[in-house]
Amino acid sequence: MKNREALRERYLADALPVRLAGLAADLSRVASSARRASGGTAVSALLEQSQLLIEWTAADAPVETAEALVNLQVMLALWQRAWPEAQHSASQRSVLAAQAKQWSDQVLGHAEHVGFKQ
Repeated sequence: MKNREALRERYLADALPVRLAGLAADLSRVASSARRASGGTAVSALLEQSQLLIEWTAADAPVETAEALVNLQVMLALWQRAWPEAQHSASQRSVLAAQAKQWSDQVLGHAEHVGFKQ
């Protein structure tokens, strides 16, 4: 990932609720990109970035939110590992899209819980 340190600094400059909302937006982009057969590269990059955002956020989050983020990070890592094969299957892309949308909604719920206002 290019400019990882710059991304980290910019991301950590935001308050926790904003960081969680940013993660939710990334997951929403995973869902959108996974639906398209041409979205393979974007999905892979977004899965990697989402894992980094979780790494940089979980330590600052309330215990319940941190636990959910760590569990999500494991699921993202599993998808990233499977993605080179899964991206060629419309049904697998559909499964990831549905899961990523659900994850995005859950993370946004955590953001709202810690003070994010839409």
